[in-house]
Amino acid sequence: MKNLLGQTPLDSKDFPQSDQLLSTIFEYMGKMSTETDISKMLLLLADLGTKLVQADRCTVWLRETATQTVWTVAGHGVERISISETSGIVGESLQSGILISVEDAYLDERFNIEVDRETGYRTRSMLCIPFTNQEGKIIGAFQAINKIGDSQFTRKDETLLTFASTYAGKSLDAFILQNELLETQKEIIETMGEIGESRSQETGNHVRRVAKYSYKLALLAGIPESRALLLRYASPMHDIGKVATPDSILLKPGKLTTEEFEHMKLHTVVGYNIFRNSERELLKTAAIIAYQHHERWDGQGYPRGIKEEQIHIFGRITAVADVFDALGSDRVYKNAWPLEKIVSYLEEQRGKQFDPTLIDLFLNHLDEFVTIRDSYTDRA
Repeated sequence: MKNLLGQTPLDSKDFPQSDQLLSTIFEYMGKMSTETDISKMLLLLADLGTKLVQADRCTVWLRETATQTVWTVAGHGVERISISETSGIVGESLQSGILISVEDAYLDERFNIEVDRETGYRTRSMLCIPFTNQEGKIIGAFQAINKIGDSQFTRKDETLLTFASTYAGKSLDAFILQNELLETQKEIIETMGEIGESRSQETGNHVRRVAKYSYKLALLAGIPESRALLLRYASPMHDIGKVATPDSILLKPGKLTTEEFEHMKLHTVVGYNIFRNSERELLKTAAIIAYQHHERWDGQGYPRGIKEEQIHIFGRITAVADVFDALGSDRVYKNAWPLEKIVSYLEEQRGKQFDPTLIDLFLNHLDEFVTIRDSYTDRA
Protein backbone atom coordinates (compact mmCIF):
# COMPACT_ATOMS: atom_id res chain seq x y z
CA MET A 1 0.00 0.00 0.00
CA LYS A 2 1.36 3.42 -1.00
CA ASN A 3 1.01 6.74 0.79
CA LEU A 4 -0.14 10.06 -0.70
CA LEU A 5 3.30 10.69 -2.17
CA GLY A 6 3.21 7.36 -3.99
CA GLN A 7 5.73 5.76 -1.63
CA THR A 8 5.65 2.36 0.02
CA PRO A 9 5.46 2.85 3.82
CA LEU A 10 8.68 2.18 5.69
CA ASP A 11 9.06 -0.35 8.48
CA SER A 12 10.36 0.60 11.91
CA LYS A 13 13.66 -1.09 11.04
CA ASP A 14 14.20 1.65 8.50
CA PHE A 15 14.46 4.17 11.36
CA PRO A 16 17.55 3.43 13.45
CA GLN A 17 18.19 5.47 16.59
CA SER A 18 14.45 6.16 16.96
CA ASP A 19 14.89 7.35 20.55
CA GLN A 20 17.32 10.03 19.41
CA LEU A 21 14.97 10.95 16.59
CA LEU A 22 12.01 11.39 18.94
CA SER A 23 14.16 13.37 21.34
CA THR A 24 15.11 15.77 18.53
CA ILE A 25 11.50 16.15 17.42
CA PHE A 26 10.20 16.88 20.92
CA GLU A 27 13.07 19.28 21.59
CA TYR A 28 12.11 21.42 18.61
CA MET A 29 8.39 21.14 19.27
CA GLY A 30 9.04 22.67 22.68
CA LYS A 31 11.10 25.51 21.22
CA MET A 32 8.54 26.30 18.54
CA SER A 33 5.59 26.25 20.92
CA THR A 34 6.91 29.38 22.65
CA GLU A 35 8.28 31.23 19.61
CA THR A 36 6.60 34.51 18.69
CA ASP A 37 8.78 35.62 15.77
CA ILE A 38 8.01 34.18 12.34
CA SER A 39 11.62 34.44 11.13
CA LYS A 40 12.91 32.56 14.15
CA MET A 41 10.15 29.98 13.65
CA LEU A 42 11.35 29.35 10.09
CA LEU A 43 14.92 28.96 11.31
CA LEU A 44 13.86 26.43 13.95
CA LEU A 45 11.93 24.42 11.38
CA ALA A 46 14.88 24.51 9.00
CA ASP A 47 17.22 23.38 11.76
CA LEU A 48 14.84 20.53 12.60
CA GLY A 49 14.76 19.44 8.96
CA THR A 50 18.55 19.51 8.76
CA LYS A 51 18.85 17.19 11.76
CA LEU A 52 16.08 14.82 10.66
CA VAL A 53 17.51 14.06 7.21
CA GLN A 54 21.20 14.79 7.92
CA ALA A 55 21.41 17.51 5.28
CA ASP A 56 24.15 20.12 4.99
CA ARG A 57 21.50 22.81 4.67
CA CYS A 58 17.75 23.06 4.97
CA THR A 59 15.48 25.97 4.12
CA VAL A 60 11.81 26.55 4.87
CA TRP A 61 10.06 28.75 2.32
CA LEU A 62 6.78 30.48 3.12
CA ARG A 63 4.39 31.52 0.38
CA GLU A 64 3.11 35.10 0.09
CA THR A 65 0.08 34.95 -2.17
CA ALA A 66 -0.38 38.70 -2.62
CA THR A 67 3.05 39.10 -4.27
CA GLN A 68 3.26 35.58 -5.78
CA THR A 69 6.56 35.01 -4.02
CA VAL A 70 8.06 32.69 -1.44
CA TRP A 71 10.41 33.97 1.24
CA THR A 72 12.78 32.70 3.89
CA VAL A 73 15.63 33.77 6.16
CA ALA A 74 19.16 32.51 5.57
CA GLY A 75 20.30 32.85 9.17
CA HIS A 76 20.14 34.94 12.33
CA GLY A 77 20.61 38.61 11.55
CA VAL A 78 20.05 38.09 7.82
CA GLU A 79 17.14 39.86 6.22
CA ARG A 80 14.62 37.74 4.39
CA ILE A 81 15.24 36.38 0.89
CA SER A 82 12.34 36.52 -1.54
CA ILE A 83 11.96 34.75 -4.91
CA SER A 84 9.15 34.12 -7.37
CA GLU A 85 6.85 31.25 -6.36
CA THR A 86 7.49 29.70 -9.80
CA SER A 87 11.27 29.92 -9.55
CA GLY A 88 13.51 26.86 -9.72
CA ILE A 89 12.98 23.50 -8.08
CA VAL A 90 11.17 25.04 -5.11
CA GLY A 91 8.74 26.74 -7.47
CA GLU A 92 8.17 23.50 -9.36
CA SER A 93 7.36 21.69 -6.12
CA LEU A 94 4.99 24.45 -5.04
CA GLN A 95 3.19 24.54 -8.37
CA SER A 96 2.89 20.77 -8.77
CA GLY A 97 2.30 19.97 -5.12
CA ILE A 98 4.64 16.98 -5.26
CA LEU A 99 7.90 15.91 -3.66
CA ILE A 100 10.96 16.47 -5.84
CA SER A 101 14.24 14.64 -5.24
CA VAL A 102 17.27 15.64 -7.31
CA GLU A 103 20.51 13.63 -7.34
CA ASP A 104 22.66 16.29 -9.04
CA ALA A 105 21.26 19.82 -9.22
CA TYR A 106 23.73 20.80 -11.94
CA LEU A 107 22.11 18.30 -14.30
CA ASP A 108 18.63 19.71 -13.65
CA GLU A 109 17.62 22.58 -15.93
CA ARG A 110 15.36 24.04 -13.21
CA PHE A 111 18.32 24.79 -10.95
CA ASN A 112 19.78 28.31 -11.00
CA ILE A 113 23.53 27.76 -10.97
CA GLU A 114 24.20 31.49 -10.55
CA VAL A 115 23.36 31.23 -6.85
CA ASP A 116 26.26 28.80 -6.32
CA ARG A 117 28.60 30.93 -8.41
CA GLU A 118 27.87 33.97 -6.26
CA THR A 119 28.25 32.13 -2.94
CA GLY A 120 30.97 29.63 -3.81
CA TYR A 121 28.75 26.79 -2.62
CA ARG A 122 28.34 23.52 -4.55
CA THR A 123 24.79 22.21 -4.55
CA ARG A 124 24.54 18.51 -5.31
CA SER A 125 21.54 16.56 -4.04
CA MET A 126 18.29 18.26 -3.19
CA LEU A 127 14.98 17.26 -1.64
CA CYS A 128 11.99 19.59 -1.85
CA ILE A 129 8.57 18.97 -0.28
CA PRO A 130 5.57 21.36 -0.27
CA PHE A 131 3.37 21.73 2.81
CA THR A 132 -0.23 22.80 3.25
CA ASN A 133 -2.44 24.57 5.78
CA GLN A 134 -5.51 23.14 7.46
CA GLU A 135 -7.57 23.82 4.33
CA GLY A 136 -5.19 21.87 2.10
CA LYS A 137 -3.76 24.98 0.43
CA ILE A 138 -0.02 24.90 -0.27
CA ILE A 139 1.58 27.63 1.86
CA GLY A 140 5.27 26.78 1.60
CA ALA A 141 7.97 24.20 1.07
CA PHE A 142 10.85 22.42 2.80
CA GLN A 143 14.11 22.30 0.84
CA ALA A 144 16.99 20.10 2.03
CA ILE A 145 20.35 20.39 0.27
CA ASN A 146 23.35 18.02 0.10
CA LYS A 147 22.86 14.78 1.99
CA ILE A 148 25.76 14.36 4.39
CA GLY A 149 27.83 11.25 3.69
CA ASP A 150 25.70 10.08 0.76
CA SER A 151 25.25 11.10 -2.84
CA GLN A 152 21.49 11.47 -2.58
CA PHE A 153 18.56 11.52 -0.19
CA THR A 154 16.85 8.21 0.60
CA ARG A 155 13.23 7.12 0.93
CA LYS A 156 13.67 7.34 4.66
CA ASP A 157 14.71 10.99 4.27
CA GLU A 158 11.67 11.65 2.11
CA THR A 159 9.40 10.20 4.77
CA LEU A 160 11.09 12.12 7.59
CA LEU A 161 11.00 15.43 5.72
CA THR A 162 7.39 14.76 4.78
CA PHE A 163 6.65 14.44 8.50
CA ALA A 164 8.51 17.68 9.17
CA SER A 165 6.67 19.47 6.37
CA THR A 166 3.30 18.30 7.70
CA TYR A 167 4.18 19.60 11.15
CA ALA A 168 5.52 22.83 9.59
CA GLY A 169 2.28 23.39 7.71
CA LYS A 170 0.15 22.98 10.82
CA SER A 171 2.48 25.03 13.01
CA LEU A 172 2.86 27.90 10.57
CA ASP A 173 -0.86 27.97 9.78
CA ALA A 174 -1.67 28.29 13.50
CA PHE A 175 1.18 30.77 13.97
CA ILE A 176 -0.01 33.01 11.13
CA LEU A 177 -3.60 32.96 12.40
CA GLN A 178 -2.50 33.78 15.95
CA ASN A 179 -0.20 36.51 14.66
CA GLU A 180 -3.04 38.06 12.68
CA LEU A 181 -5.19 38.10 15.82
CA LEU A 182 -2.36 39.66 17.81
CA GLU A 183 -1.73 42.29 15.14
CA THR A 184 -5.44 43.15 15.16
CA GLN A 185 -5.40 43.51 18.96
CA LYS A 186 -2.28 45.69 18.78
CA GLU A 187 -3.83 47.95 16.15
CA ILE A 188 -7.04 48.32 18.15
CA ILE A 189 -5.11 49.04 21.36
CA GLU A 190 -2.91 51.70 19.74
CA THR A 191 -5.94 53.34 18.12
CA MET A 192 -7.86 53.35 21.40
CA GLY A 193 -4.81 54.78 23.13
CA GLU A 194 -4.62 57.58 20.60
CA ILE A 195 -8.32 58.31 21.07
CA GLY A 196 -7.83 58.50 24.82
CA GLU A 197 -4.88 60.87 24.47
CA SER A 198 -6.67 63.05 21.91
CA ARG A 199 -9.31 63.93 24.50
CA SER A 200 -6.62 65.65 26.53
CA GLN A 201 -5.24 67.23 23.34
CA GLU A 202 -2.26 64.89 23.19
CA THR A 203 -0.89 63.48 19.93
CA GLY A 204 -0.76 59.83 18.95
CA ASN A 205 3.03 60.07 19.18
CA HIS A 206 2.78 60.21 22.97
CA VAL A 207 1.54 56.62 23.18
CA ARG A 208 4.06 55.52 20.57
CA ARG A 209 6.93 57.06 22.51
CA VAL A 210 5.76 55.61 25.81
CA ALA A 211 5.52 52.18 24.15
CA LYS A 212 9.08 52.48 22.80
CA TYR A 213 10.48 53.76 26.11
CA SER A 214 8.74 50.99 28.03
CA TYR A 215 10.05 48.27 25.72
CA LYS A 216 13.61 49.60 25.91
CA LEU A 217 13.56 49.97 29.69
CA ALA A 218 12.08 46.49 30.11
CA LEU A 219 14.95 44.95 28.13
CA LEU A 220 17.48 46.94 30.16
CA ALA A 221 15.82 45.59 33.32
CA GLY A 222 16.41 42.02 32.13
CA ILE A 223 12.82 41.21 31.16
CA PRO A 224 12.68 38.56 28.39
CA GLU A 225 11.95 39.98 24.96
CA SER A 226 8.58 38.23 24.67
CA ARG A 227 7.42 39.90 27.89
CA ALA A 228 8.97 43.23 26.92
CA LEU A 229 7.04 43.12 23.65
CA LEU A 230 3.84 42.41 25.57
CA LEU A 231 4.47 45.57 27.61
CA ARG A 232 5.20 47.55 24.46
CA TYR A 233 1.96 46.49 22.80
CA ALA A 234 -0.20 47.06 25.89
CA SER A 235 1.29 50.33 27.16
CA PRO A 236 -0.75 52.58 24.81
CA MET A 237 -3.72 51.77 27.06
CA HIS A 238 -2.20 53.34 30.16
CA ASP A 239 -4.54 56.36 30.09
CA ILE A 240 -7.55 54.89 28.29
CA GLY A 241 -9.67 55.54 31.41
CA LYS A 242 -9.52 59.26 30.61
CA VAL A 243 -12.35 58.71 28.14
CA ALA A 244 -14.63 58.92 31.18
CA THR A 245 -13.05 62.09 32.60
CA PRO A 246 -15.10 65.28 31.99
CA ASP A 247 -13.56 67.89 29.66
CA SER A 248 -13.91 70.51 32.41
CA ILE A 249 -11.29 68.56 34.38
CA LEU A 250 -9.24 67.02 31.58
CA LEU A 251 -8.75 70.28 29.70
CA LYS A 252 -8.51 72.65 32.66
CA PRO A 253 -5.47 74.94 32.11
CA GLY A 254 -4.92 75.63 35.79
CA LYS A 255 -4.37 73.54 38.90
CA LEU A 256 -7.12 71.07 39.76
CA THR A 257 -9.07 71.39 42.97
CA THR A 258 -8.90 68.52 45.47
CA GLU A 259 -12.28 67.27 44.30
CA GLU A 260 -11.32 67.53 40.64
CA PHE A 261 -8.08 65.66 41.26
CA GLU A 262 -9.93 62.85 43.03
CA HIS A 263 -12.17 62.57 39.98
CA MET A 264 -9.12 62.57 37.67
CA LYS A 265 -7.54 59.71 39.61
CA LEU A 266 -10.51 57.50 38.74
CA HIS A 267 -9.17 57.08 35.17
CA THR A 268 -6.89 54.33 36.50
CA VAL A 269 -9.87 52.35 37.84
CA VAL A 270 -11.91 52.94 34.69
CA GLY A 271 -9.04 51.68 32.51
CA TYR A 272 -8.62 48.62 34.70
CA ASN A 273 -12.32 47.79 34.58
CA ILE A 274 -12.35 47.98 30.79
CA PHE A 275 -9.89 45.10 30.45
CA ARG A 276 -9.85 43.19 33.73
CA ASN A 277 -12.23 40.42 32.65
CA SER A 278 -10.44 39.64 29.39
CA GLU A 279 -8.80 36.24 28.94
CA ARG A 280 -6.36 37.66 26.37
CA GLU A 281 -2.88 38.13 27.82
CA LEU A 282 -2.36 41.38 25.94
CA LEU A 283 -5.55 42.90 27.34
CA LYS A 284 -4.88 41.58 30.83
CA THR A 285 -1.51 43.33 30.64
CA ALA A 286 -3.26 46.53 29.54
CA ALA A 287 -5.47 46.27 32.64
CA ILE A 288 -2.42 46.03 34.92
CA ILE A 289 -0.72 49.02 33.31
CA ALA A 290 -3.84 51.21 33.37
CA TYR A 291 -4.40 50.36 37.05
CA GLN A 292 -0.86 50.74 38.40
CA HIS A 293 1.09 53.31 36.38
CA HIS A 294 0.26 56.09 38.90
CA GLU A 295 1.32 54.08 41.94
CA ARG A 296 4.51 55.31 43.61
CA TRP A 297 7.54 53.46 44.94
CA ASP A 298 7.02 55.11 48.35
CA GLY A 299 3.35 54.09 48.54
CA GLN A 300 1.97 57.61 48.09
CA GLY A 301 0.44 56.99 44.67
CA TYR A 302 -3.04 55.98 43.54
CA PRO A 303 -5.51 54.33 43.27
CA ARG A 304 -4.49 51.79 45.95
CA GLY A 305 -1.37 53.25 47.55
CA ILE A 306 0.69 50.09 47.07
CA LYS A 307 4.47 50.43 47.18
CA GLU A 308 7.79 49.09 45.94
CA GLU A 309 7.58 45.58 44.44
CA GLN A 310 3.89 45.34 45.28
CA ILE A 311 3.59 47.39 42.10
CA HIS A 312 3.83 45.19 39.02
CA ILE A 313 7.09 45.73 37.11
CA PHE A 314 5.03 46.78 34.07
CA GLY A 315 3.38 49.52 36.14
CA ARG A 316 6.73 50.72 37.46
CA ILE A 317 8.27 50.84 33.99
CA THR A 318 5.31 52.63 32.41
CA ALA A 319 5.37 55.19 35.23
CA VAL A 320 8.93 56.23 34.31
CA ALA A 321 8.21 56.23 30.58
CA ASP A 322 4.96 58.18 30.92
CA VAL A 323 6.36 60.89 33.21
CA PHE A 324 9.52 61.33 31.13
CA ASP A 325 7.43 61.93 28.03
CA ALA A 326 4.79 64.04 29.76
CA LEU A 327 7.37 66.41 31.26
CA GLY A 328 9.04 66.86 27.89
CA SER A 329 5.78 67.65 26.09
CA ASP A 330 3.55 70.70 25.98
CA ARG A 331 0.33 70.17 27.90
CA VAL A 332 -2.76 72.33 28.36
CA TYR A 333 -1.59 73.17 31.89
CA LYS A 334 2.18 73.57 31.25
CA ASN A 335 4.96 74.04 28.72
CA ALA A 336 7.50 71.30 27.92
CA TRP A 337 10.41 71.09 30.33
CA PRO A 338 14.04 71.19 29.11
CA LEU A 339 15.88 67.88 29.34
CA GLU A 340 18.14 69.06 32.19
CA LYS A 341 15.11 69.85 34.37
CA ILE A 342 13.52 66.46 33.57
CA VAL A 343 16.72 64.63 34.54
CA SER A 344 16.89 66.56 37.84
CA TYR A 345 13.29 65.62 38.58
CA LEU A 346 13.90 61.92 37.87
CA GLU A 347 16.99 61.97 40.11
CA GLU A 348 15.05 63.72 42.87
CA GLN A 349 12.18 61.21 42.66
CA ARG A 350 14.47 58.15 42.63
CA GLY A 351 13.25 55.90 45.44
CA LYS A 352 10.23 58.16 46.03
CA GLN A 353 7.96 58.21 43.00
CA PHE A 354 10.02 55.76 40.96
CA ASP A 355 11.77 52.41 41.31
CA PRO A 356 15.41 53.43 41.97
CA THR A 357 16.84 50.61 39.85
CA LEU A 358 14.74 51.63 36.87
CA ILE A 359 15.78 55.28 37.23
CA ASP A 360 19.45 54.24 37.26
CA LEU A 361 18.97 52.19 34.11
CA PHE A 362 17.03 54.97 32.43
CA LEU A 363 19.56 57.71 33.18
CA ASN A 364 22.55 55.49 32.32
CA HIS A 365 21.02 55.05 28.86
CA LEU A 366 19.45 58.50 28.57
CA ASP A 367 20.86 59.15 25.10
CA GLU A 368 19.00 56.10 23.76
CA PHE A 369 15.69 57.34 25.17
CA VAL A 370 16.30 60.82 23.80
CA THR A 371 16.89 59.27 20.37
CA ILE A 372 13.51 57.54 20.62
CA ARG A 373 11.88 60.82 21.66
CA ASP A 374 13.42 62.69 18.74
CA SER A 375 12.26 59.99 16.29
CA TYR A 376 8.62 60.58 17.21
CA THR A 377 8.47 64.33 17.53
CA ASP A 378 5.10 66.11 17.74
CA ARG A 379 6.38 69.03 15.72
CA ALA A 380 5.67 69.18 11.99
